[in-house]
Amino acid sequence: MSLTPVKVALRALLDSVPGPTPPETLPLAQCAGRTLAGEVPALRTQPPFANSAMDGYAVRAEDMQPAKQLRVVGESAAGRAYRGGVASGEAVRIFTGAPLPEGADTVLMQEHADGVGQALITVREPAAKGRFVRPAGLDFREGEALLPAGRILDSAALGLAAAAGHPMLGVRRKPLVAILATGDELVLPGESAGPDQIVASNSFSLAAIVLAAGGSVLDLGIARDNHPDLAAKIEQAIAARADVLVTLGGASVGAHDLVQDALKAKGMALGFWKIAMRPGKPMMMGRLGPMVAVGLPGNPVSSIVCGHLFVAPLIEALLGQADPDRDRSEPAVLGKDMPANDEREDYLRSDLALEPGGWRVTPFEKQDSSMLGLLARARALCIRPPYAEPAKQGDPCRIIRLR
Repeated sequence: MSLTPVKVALRALLDSVPGPTPPETLPLAQCAGRTLAGEVPALRTQPPFANSAMDGYAVRAEDMQPAKQLRVVGESAAGRAYRGGVASGEAVRIFTGAPLPEGADTVLMQEHADGVGQALITVREPAAKGRFVRPAGLDFREGEALLPAGRILDSAALGLAAAAGHPMLGVRRKPLVAILATGDELVLPGESAGPDQIVASNSFSLAAIVLAAGGSVLDLGIARDNHPDLAAKIEQAIAARADVLVTLGGASVGAHDLVQDALKAKGMALGFWKIAMRPGKPMMMGRLGPMVAVGLPGNPVSSIVCGHLFVAPLIEALLGQADPDRDRSEPAVLGKDMPANDEREDYLRSDLALEPGGWRVTPFEKQDSSMLGLLARARALCIRPPYAEPAKQGDPCRIIRLR
């Protein structure tokens, strides 16, 4: 079987998504980090009235003449508006955010007036007409579209929705990702490991990637290397109506790599298997009814790199976010010479330094896909395209920042 290019594999994976997850309506306080299911319109005008952007005096522009005296007839504060008007020769003491009284069209900063706090003030530096006045609707008007579907509700978006009068918002249900580690050699952290066993780590790494991308996790534990155990775990994912099943390990070609056969026995239609990338070559994707099945390699680094490159965009697509297949790389220059590359796209664990001209990336000497310690130290993945020519220190390249 020929190797599938990375971009082709990602496009096939995203095309396998049947559609975004259904919407659910939540209180605004529970919407941080969620993805909007629909457009958010303004339910009110903001600000609803003309108000002052400064502490000072609400005045008429016609009275803005040097040394002119104005009689202070009242006070307007936020939440306590002055109900009268401002006639020629008059001023109203006003504070930031307070409504502008009728007749006033300008705010004179208190620093530009003499006699602050007294019944008469003197204009020292006249203000231009409309100065420091926020007109009604400066931010938005009722009925205006404020936030699009697919927008992640960060602090600014949440504040805008609240200011627009929304106590509840329609958001996409978090995609449920079932994670299944496989292998007779695995034990959970804290369990006693036999002489031929290792501690399972991939499930925790993938769960972190899923949660950061906006999904929720169903941990199916560890399936042993036999068909009955694998079948039972796959059935758990189906029964839970998981949107995605991610298997870890068992996707290669060895006698104990049973995952693909177990999934096919349950009805999976294989999309692709084996990608032209390093690490991560044995990755697999298919559809099992409405559920997307993703088989990741068992090597920890391969699993995490594939999680960033494929699982995170898959969750974004399930949430209806824009451009899940966007280029997540950015430019850098090499910090060392690099040899020519073969047919696989390389994602090299690397150190990263910000210099006056931009990022300088230096791949580590060791790149074994089992070395989690090296990956934890890495600040970026340096991308070497398939069949890349030898490159010199200082040559341009592309990177994906990890932290």
